[in-house]
Amino acid sequence: MDALNLRTLYRLAAALFVITALTNCPVVQAQTLAGASLVQHLRQGGYVILMRHAHAPGDLPDSRTIDAGNIRRERQLDEIGRSTARAMGEAIKKLHIPVGAVLSSPTYRAMETVRFAALGPARTYAELGDGGQSMSADAVAGQAGWLRNKVVERPKARKNTIIVTHMPNIQAAFVQDSADLTDGEALVFHPDGHGSADFVAKIKIEDWPSFAR
Repeated sequence: MDALNLRTLYRLAAALFVITALTNCPVVQAQTLAGASLVQHLRQGGYVILMRHAHAPGDLPDSRTIDAGNIRRERQLDEIGRSTARAMGEAIKKLHIPVGAVLSSPTYRAMETVRFAALGPARTYAELGDGGQSMSADAVAGQAGWLRNKVVERPKARKNTIIVTHMPNIQAAFVQDSADLTDGEALVFHPDGHGSADFVAKIKIEDWPSFAR
């Protein structure tokens, strides 16, 4: 079998994996929460906040704009990304929303999101990363199931888990709920402790400060 046919078979297998996983997805739609009601529930803990990293330009930084800590010269947050992440973190603290585990992609832009939001120490996972490539379907097919399993894990008592990753990973795992997800936007889930989770909210990164007013 030639290389082209092997590549075609691989892509079909990856697509079948995603379709099969979605068919057996343990996440269900629940009553949507918003505004004060959402904040009240988050204050009680027990939720998983799955977010796309804050705004980062698609081009790599040049020698004039690259951060000193960006030793691999990866994509990095711009001023919009930094300011919205910072404002989000400040709002979470002002609202007294308890944060427990923080999981992150190892990419620079994801870790920057965690740092500027001051979410606390993050544990990085390769499964949340971009695979060092442009996030093709092949790269994320094997990560979708892993991400769904993390989302249904119940956080520690009276804490919320925050997961920072990339759009293709979120889209592969939660295709129906992630349509038009913008930079820094988050999906909120409520795990039931029995291997399932309710999707309850969608929060734009710019909306966090408005909750704290």
